[in-house]
Amino acid sequence: MKFFHRPHITREIAVRMIADALMVNFALIIGLLMRYLARIWLGPDDILPQVLLRNYTINYLHYFWILMIFSVTIFYASGFYTHGRAYRGRYKALVIVQAVSLNYLVFGFLTLLLWDKTTFPRAALLLAWVLTFIFLTGARLWSKLWRTFYKAEQQLWPARSAESSIKNVLVIGGAGFIGSALLEKLLDKGYKVRVLDLFLYGYETIEAVRNHPNLEIVEGDYQSLSSIVLAMQGMDAVVHLGAIVGDPACELDRGMTIELNSLSVRLIAEVAKIMNVERFIFASTCSVYGASDEVLDEYSLLKPISLYAESKVLTEQILMSMVSRTFSPVILRFGTIYGFSGRTRFDLVINLLTAKAVIDGEITVYGGDQWRPFIHVEDAALAITQVLEAPLPIVHNQIFNVGSNAQNYTIQQVAEIIHRLVPTAEIKNMEMKTDQRNYRVNFNKIRNAVGFAPWWTVEEGVNQVIDMIRTGKIQDYRDPKYSNERFLRNEGLIRLKANSNGWLYDLLNATISPTPWDGVERRRSVRKQNDAEALEIPEGDYSAAREKTVKIRYRRLETSKPPNP
Repeated sequence: MKFFHRPHITREIAVRMIADALMVNFALIIGLLMRYLARIWLGPDDILPQVLLRNYTINYLHYFWILMIFSVTIFYASGFYTHGRAYRGRYKALVIVQAVSLNYLVFGFLTLLLWDKTTFPRAALLLAWVLTFIFLTGARLWSKLWRTFYKAEQQLWPARSAESSIKNVLVIGGAGFIGSALLEKLLDKGYKVRVLDLFLYGYETIEAVRNHPNLEIVEGDYQSLSSIVLAMQGMDAVVHLGAIVGDPACELDRGMTIELNSLSVRLIAEVAKIMNVERFIFASTCSVYGASDEVLDEYSLLKPISLYAESKVLTEQILMSMVSRTFSPVILRFGTIYGFSGRTRFDLVINLLTAKAVIDGEITVYGGDQWRPFIHVEDAALAITQVLEAPLPIVHNQIFNVGSNAQNYTIQQVAEIIHRLVPTAEIKNMEMKTDQRNYRVNFNKIRNAVGFAPWWTVEEGVNQVIDMIRTGKIQDYRDPKYSNERFLRNEGLIRLKANSNGWLYDLLNATISPTPWDGVERRRSVRKQNDAEALEIPEGDYSAAREKTVKIRYRRLETSKPPNP
């Protein structure tokens, strides 16, 4: 679908408009200066330089503000700051040429019509037109050129090729919603896969592959250093999917959310670096963009408005601060996921609204004008496998939005799609907005980098949910096991707290920059004797503590075998 935008100027758009106006102004000054020098050097001898300079200065002062107003107006109307940002290559250059040409034609005509007594030097206008096109095109292509040079430099690294090196993959949180879909794809491709998971929802989530010969199961907590080191041995890559997912679930225990979603990830990444695991894929979310009327890409400003999104932003910053030539984190910002995997969820908008349409005969929409990018869980798993298989220089230290440009929809549009497929259901619009998030996302980067293209559409996903309910495979979509928040509230949070490492927060909090969550309650659960040994280090030496902790655990466990399934 096409991107539509309302004429709304945000702070980010205003900054771009000011930058373009300054570039136009600079081009006009250079054009006048070059014309002035040409007249002095090549013109008649009777021309006084002082008089000519005065005339050109008057011309500039009379006209520059008019040209700047015309420029930002025409550029905005041409989509420079909205949908035009998604254009690529020659088409983008053509749009710039058209807008710049129209700008100078209108400007030249009006100055000739209204101020014919002080006609603006035509040669200076021509030069300014050429320079404006060069400046605007260069500014917009600079990021692309920079990435091209960066990739070329990365290819000179003596790093192992992705195709030959990655055979063993550790999937943390592999029994979850995305993880259970990912396991099947990795095993089908011949990878040897190890899963580290608490299995809060039981083993049935991976029942389809549980007995696969290339699957190894480690039931453990990824906050536990012992479990991490055991699971990390012999691995070539890590896919980290473990987290408390969703705004309501995260709000149940804010301190626990920061520990699980952010602080523990640093420990896992440190272990990976020490054990020479080069590729580290982390599952983030497009929720980090918060609320915006623009079409957003990976370089857009982050505006998280929920604890879940804030925890993901913090983790992204932690991982990016750890980048080195031997450690390559890759951040995947997933759109809103729908569909079915081994672990079914009905706390996701498409799945939930479809279930309500089929079972309750109504589709309740709060607000409705909020934009969301959607992606099927199978496509989310596909994106991970493609990033895992991509040459390392292409994905090293990169952030990718994961989804489809064609699947940016408002909640109201989703409701209408469901209504077409379940015509007996009634759409009920509520004026109250329970969720303030609003973001449309551009996914060109992952498509261009690794060739990712989703297989599923929203209509197909809705039909999948309808079929699962009508065939009786889903008995009650309200069952707490289908909702992260309700399951954790009932029983899951107790198990998570029992595995919480109080020392982890104290240790890692001192090794990162201060964050908005420094005041979070610090847990001090019962500490295992072997972890206490690792912390016998002078107070304040947190860097040494972290390194010694990992090395002690690794020396003790490097000859051990992970537990059998």
